[in-house]
Amino acid sequence: MREPTVSIPAPMDEPFPVGTSVTWDPSTHFLSDELLGGGTPWRLLRLNSASRRAVERWREGGVVTEGEGALARRLVRQGFLRLRPVQSFTADDVGVVVVTRGAHENLATLLDEFCDFDLVVVDDGSATLDVAHLAHRAGARLVRHETNRGPAAARNSGAASLSQPYILFVDADVQVGDARHLASHLRAAFEDPLVGAAAPRVQGSPGASPRESFEQNHSPLDLGEESGLVVPLTLRSYVPTATIMVRASAFGAGFDEGLRTGEDVDFVWRLHDAGWLVRYDATQVVRHPARTTAREWWAQRYGYGLSAAALAERHGSRLAPVRLDAWTLMVWTSLVSGRPRLALGALGAARSHFTAQLPEDVANRRHVANVVVNRGVLTAALPLARSIVRTFGPIVFVGVAFRRTRRAAILLLVVGTAARWRTRGLPRPADIPYAVADDVAYAAGVWHGALQHRSVTALTPHVTVPKFARTRRRATTTKPRPPEGERGSTRI
Repeated sequence: MREPTVSIPAPMDEPFPVGTSVTWDPSTHFLSDELLGGGTPWRLLRLNSASRRAVERWREGGVVTEGEGALARRLVRQGFLRLRPVQSFTADDVGVVVVTRGAHENLATLLDEFCDFDLVVVDDGSATLDVAHLAHRAGARLVRHETNRGPAAARNSGAASLSQPYILFVDADVQVGDARHLASHLRAAFEDPLVGAAAPRVQGSPGASPRESFEQNHSPLDLGEESGLVVPLTLRSYVPTATIMVRASAFGAGFDEGLRTGEDVDFVWRLHDAGWLVRYDATQVVRHPARTTAREWWAQRYGYGLSAAALAERHGSRLAPVRLDAWTLMVWTSLVSGRPRLALGALGAARSHFTAQLPEDVANRRHVANVVVNRGVLTAALPLARSIVRTFGPIVFVGVAFRRTRRAAILLLVVGTAARWRTRGLPRPADIPYAVADDVAYAAGVWHGALQHRSVTALTPHVTVPKFARTRRRATTTKPRPPEGERGSTRI
């Protein structure tokens, strides 16, 4: 495994300069006059009067004034604020790396779209010289691997041949459209000196077949329509690197060439661990086509699951298939097993525990605790069912065969499968078989990977046990922790 050597920018902890333009992240909101909720992961901040006035002024966009730079810096790092770009774009700042194996039918179009940029094409072990011909025709430089070394090595080779401060990686089968528009919007994110990478939304390409229609709405690379920070252990825990712009000074050792799949997750997490911010910009959309055959489509999903064990060797419990706290576990286990009174008792205990964690001088402590705990438990439901079906679907299917577990197993299967459509309206009947096949393929890969690596880390749920000891907290910030969601804690 390649060791990261990612540099850290000098202004990481320095206040933003006076005049910096900022605005609220969509997650940001006041729960009371003094308590601000939002960020990534979600948390609760207690603000003094001066901080409240500054934050209110930035709601629809405003500038940092004298004495507010440190507050703005902190809120940007935590995901409450984002910078508003003001500089103009120039293509001279961005070098483009297109990775391909063979002359993909989209390659010629893609190279023409990026003809205004310093363009490098990496041919990762093609059997013919067709890629060289297309690169020459587009005026691009060619880097050729005589044998296939995988996407991580190909991207690293391309990056090594560029000198621009920003590198845009694009896979050969990605359909971009307006390349300059995409590059300018991604480049704008780097006006924040904390940002190490920015990526667009990757949707499936339209198509006539049922599989292509499913992919258009449910591509595994599609992270949804909400932009924001990318943070491990949250619902937006990574971004795919099929298209991603990276700050060259943050690239370091680059992608881990020991990973054939999952290299994007590993790279993004190492950027985060080195102190960089990674942004997902859902306003910019590129298209990624479905695999051309059902066998290739299955192999892709299976490969994603197979990568979990290798990633777990590098990142430990971050790969836990289910992440939740004991309160949420008790509430939902009780409800699914038909014990609503026990669920209400657990919910009440969670509220009391959270109330005790809040400083005593916080107004309406019990109301705040009720709002936060209820939100945490409710928002955890669909991701929890989804993650169980995603990794343990075969076991849940077995549970349907037994009378004592049949009701709970059917409920989990229905809710966990339907959770795909929670932001996309009612499912089409033709999508349901593909949704089930997608989950089965992924689960098969996870379990096979665990056997190959002789490790159960990627199969072991992570349950957080609450601490009952009272500790007096500073009056400026509170961080008691309510229920956790899928693959990430909800921090308050």
